[in-house]
Amino acid sequence: MPTNLLETVKTPCIGVCSTGIGDTVCRGCKRFAHEVIHWNSYSQQQKQLIDSRLAKFLSQIVASKLTVTDEEKLRWHLEAQQIPYASAKGPYIWAYELLRAGASQIERVEDYGLSLDAQYREQSLVELRQTIDHEFFILSQAHYERYFDVAASQIVTV
Repeated sequence: MPTNLLETVKTPCIGVCSTGIGDTVCRGCKRFAHEVIHWNSYSQQQKQLIDSRLAKFLSQIVASKLTVTDEEKLRWHLEAQQIPYASAKGPYIWAYELLRAGASQIERVEDYGLSLDAQYREQSLVELRQTIDHEFFILSQAHYERYFDVAASQIVTV
């Protein structure tokens, strides 16, 4: 995330938008539909808040599945393989970028400075990346329903 509010925050769009088909949370970038629609009119501070929320959610999910054991090794592999990553966002975001770019080509995560938690060691890295993406969507959807979905927030439980 930018250290200076005047820095430009890149759009989180990955070109897989589902808000156009009626989703309230984009299945690609995990922004809310209104954030996708109004992104270009937001101030840098507003964009930074959205970007920070997305990074926090994604980092939380990735960290629940693996450990970054060697940040420099991970960074080296990202750079050597020319995988774009936001250096200021932290190693768990970097790990996700690695999985997103090359999960099917990685044989040993340890070679990349990562260690999978025991319950994910038998899962393919492609499946792990899909699990992370799905949980990221679920967390974003829950956040939207909790803070923005007026109809859902008016449901009274007995």
